[in-house]
Amino acid sequence: QVQLVETGGGLVQAGGSLRLSCAASVRTFSRYAMAWFRQAPGMQREFVATMRWSGGSKYADSVKGRFTISRDNAKNTVYLQMNSLKPEDTAVYYCAVNTGDWLFTAAANYDYWGQGTQVTVSS
Repeated sequence: QVQLVETGGGLVQAGGSLRLSCAASVRTFSRYAMAWFRQAPGMQREFVATMRWSGGSKYADSVKGRFTISRDNAKNTVYLQMNSLKPEDTAVYYCAVNTGDWLFTAAANYDYWGQGTQVTVSS
């Protein structure tokens, strides 16, 4: 069983920055692709960014150039650095694991999920 715990959410003004962390309790973390998704009220969960264990990554167009995904395999942790935040980035952010280590963007392809952390960007 894989457990994921997200931290780092909060309230920030537009133009500000936040860094989210997701700690995974799994021995083979370094072999898995990790991803961030988000879900705003009344909206479907949407892809934000994903990263393979080897370092390849993919981003949603809406966050390219502003968000950066990274990982520390020694700490079983994946990060999401969010800069130039906009009110439309407000959502609950979730991290997820894909044990197949692919750069999937569909939520259905992810096997394990965290409980989420709230990010609120005020205008």
